[in-house]
Amino acid sequence: MQDSRDTQGENEGGGPDRLVTLGRISGLHGVQGWVKIHSETRPRENILKYAPWYLRREGGWEAWQPLKGRTQGKTLVARLAGCNDREQARQLMGATIAVRRSQLGSAGGGEEYYWTDLEGLRVVTESGVELGRVDHLIETGSNDVLVVKGDRERLIPWLPEQVVRSVDLEGGLLTVDWDPEF
Repeated sequence: MQDSRDTQGENEGGGPDRLVTLGRISGLHGVQGWVKIHSETRPRENILKYAPWYLRREGGWEAWQPLKGRTQGKTLVARLAGCNDREQARQLMGATIAVRRSQLGSAGGGEEYYWTDLEGLRVVTESGVELGRVDHLIETGSNDVLVVKGDRERLIPWLPEQVVRSVDLEGGLLTVDWDPEF
């Protein structure tokens, strides 16, 4: 499963134009306008493949063009068009980085999905009991976990075939083999 997080941006409600959070600007690098990037993509370097980036700052969302990017030790760094010195880069500190959902392409087919595509799906058991909606996902050491909110919060492991029986993105439905009392 691919990790990418939906923003609460201007294009809520789904579709190819909605914004999906991929990371944030976490620091400064050098004096020529380079910034450090915290990436939520897997692998983390994938964030450097997308352009333009949409940065959320105080005034809302702005499109920025990444010019260069690379790993620098355990960190990712990038240079953006129009950001030519450390002071300009400082203005971008803390900005959320998002891209349009359409920029992500397909997650790979089969049992591969972007997290953002699963969020909001109705979750029902194989016998038709409504459990709620996928609120978000969390990453654990062994497998990802769906956080389903309905009459109460449920944590359901992302285990295709064992627990997750089917995913219908078009129909907005995720079917699970799960005890509603659990």
